[in-house]
Amino acid sequence: MAIDDSSTSGSKSKSSSAGTRRARRVRMTGAERREQLLDIGRTLFAERGYEGTSVEEIAAKAGVSKPVVYEHFGGKEGLYAVVVDREMRQLLDMVTGALTAGHPRELLEQAAFALLDYIETFTDGFRILVRDSPVAQSTGTFASLISDIATQVEDILGLEFKARGFDPKLAPLYAQALVGMVALTGQWWVDTRKPKKAEVAAHLVNLAWHGLGNLEAKPRLIGHRKN
Repeated sequence: MAIDDSSTSGSKSKSSSAGTRRARRVRMTGAERREQLLDIGRTLFAERGYEGTSVEEIAAKAGVSKPVVYEHFGGKEGLYAVVVDREMRQLLDMVTGALTAGHPRELLEQAAFALLDYIETFTDGFRILVRDSPVAQSTGTFASLISDIATQVEDILGLEFKARGFDPKLAPLYAQALVGMVALTGQWWVDTRKPKKAEVAAHLVNLAWHGLGNLEAKPRLIGHRKN
């Protein structure tokens, strides 16, 4: 009886190939798997948003089953919350670390550059932060992040206001306005990337500084509406 060598050879080849793939698959530690899932989730959340991303897709891209994602984060919401928290801390650290100069105008430049640097380096993270967060906590929103950054600027403005004879109690209002201006410009620049970063920073500071430089101690409205 003739034996089909080609069939036998083909089976051995497939078996060998599968064995090679298994041998090449390196088992990750729990910490490594967690970081892998965070990286994959970060990319998908940036591309598709929270609602457009599924646990199934995250697991598939990681080459694991859905229970592994639940084991590490309790579900998609938990994974998203960790991603958002990391990005917020990254941006806050960059802004806080940048505010080192003594001159107020240079401080404005450093703050503007810090946000633009973050957008340029951590584009996916910024895209996630500017989306409406589905996580049921105030720290998961871009508005709360802007408020946190404004708090860093508020103390600096308060000292400058006091030195120039302005009411330091108004520093929080101006801090929100300045940081909001830079943040909204950043949202626009993340897609256009024109003009260059340094030019964007220069124009932001130009508007902020010359506006602050000509502040009225008691601003008044010139229109007919007074309330």
